[in-house]
Amino acid sequence: MSLIITYIGSKGCVMIADKRRIGFLGDEKSREELEEELYSGAIKTDEELRKKASSRGITLNITDSADKIWENGDVVVGEVRSKTPFETKRKRIYGTTGAYNLVEFWGSEIKQVKTGESSILVVGNRMAKEIANKYIQKHWKTKTNLKNIGELLKEVMEEAASKTPSVSKKYDLIIKHAPMNVKDAKELLRTTVIEDSKELKKWRKNLKKEMKEKTKEINTLSKIVTQGSIGKVKDIQGNKVKITLKEGIEALNVRFKPIAKPGEQVKMEVKDPSAVKIGDEAVIENEKLIIKGTKTELLSQVIICKTDS
Repeated sequence: MSLIITYIGSKGCVMIADKRRIGFLGDEKSREELEEELYSGAIKTDEELRKKASSRGITLNITDSADKIWENGDVVVGEVRSKTPFETKRKRIYGTTGAYNLVEFWGSEIKQVKTGESSILVVGNRMAKEIANKYIQKHWKTKTNLKNIGELLKEVMEEAASKTPSVSKKYDLIIKHAPMNVKDAKELLRTTVIEDSKELKKWRKNLKKEMKEKTKEINTLSKIVTQGSIGKVKDIQGNKVKITLKEGIEALNVRFKPIAKPGEQVKMEVKDPSAVKIGDEAVIENEKLIIKGTKTELLSQVIICKTDS
């Protein structure tokens, strides 16, 4: 859903990007047909897009707040990305004075690098690129400064947004004046790409760790006991009681760490000690922890779960 345009010149770099992201939810074939209409230019406005989506049973999530370009020292970076069930693919443009790198990442791995010097790069879906290239060719002026180039690229964005809903009316523009020769520019881009690859590796590692923890948490939540017997009263000291957990039941703390296995004891409190005796069965009924028969409530800071076995 992106349109990113980059100018690389001997005096600096100009980069502009729209802010639109569109999520398509629904039947895969219907989604593909709708996207094909959108990218072919058959759909001209947001209203048309929503009507077409509705007629196909597709739910749209349209946002105009995506940050697709940013500064990294003397380098301007732009990114378009696509997700598959197994991987995130990124195409990044790294631009500075007199040089650029166009890099494809699959996950955190660099799959392809194209380098160049002074140029105008247009990255996006085919309809947006066609509109942008035509406008630039028609209105480009030689010997212009970076500010004027920025103004022209704003016009290009506005033109694209008026003709395809794949591009937002909002955009970000960065103009970078970074005095350096081409050799230094290329070395700067090379080191920036390497550092970004390292950062993506760290990000993916942390993401995998978070997903693993989240999966573990979800699995634990699914094992929480909401109904049934959990064990029997082993000891009573005032309003403190000890419950011996039955087979197949364990106790976790609030961080989901095991603190008592089947056959081991957990401490609880009881509101009415006189209503409890050794050997009474502790149960959970309607998600409440009580003594069976007397319905005396038990108070506990532990989470009662089924074991994996």
